[in-house]
Amino acid sequence: MGAAPAYPGFMTRGIDVPENHYYRRVFTDAVRAVEAARTHPLTDASRTAVIGESQGGGISIAVGGLVPDLLAVAPDVPFLCDFPRAVTLTDSGPYREIGLFLRTHRGRTGEALRTLSYFDGVHFAARGRAPALFSTALEDQTCPPSTVFAAFNAWAHEDRSIEVYDFNAHEGGGPYQVAAKLRWLRPRM
Repeated sequence: MGAAPAYPGFMTRGIDVPENHYYRRVFTDAVRAVEAARTHPLTDASRTAVIGESQGGGISIAVGGLVPDLLAVAPDVPFLCDFPRAVTLTDSGPYREIGLFLRTHRGRTGEALRTLSYFDGVHFAARGRAPALFSTALEDQTCPPSTVFAAFNAWAHEDRSIEVYDFNAHEGGGPYQVAAKLRWLRPRM
């Protein structure tokens, strides 16, 4: 992850250049995990879906943009979306790590946002080739809904929908969203 200065946490590890950023390895590992799961003899590789919440939701968007033949993608209250907006909209962690890093490394905002753009869910969403069910919560201070809508609106596949939980925070829809995902996935399987 390089030896460049970073703020404690993961968001600024390797923020100097995309090749060194922490999430480069995370996203690579996630794609490799899908590839490995598909090789198991009890797996029907044509029926592979990826799901995740928060950071896992952001990772599922990345995998959805990198793996071309998924059955479905279901990111819940996804993190790692629309970095330029998120870092100025919320002071909640982990996005706050970026602001705290830039507080002491003035003049590096452009460089930091350039690196983060390589890991932004909005850009991966533009490559999404599978049906997708997103979820967001309108009182979420960790993953502001506008950042989730940015990724949802960029999702390239025409079969996409979003569940919105008006009075919830980062817990999103909880068990209601689990039930919604199961109802949504069942006819696709």
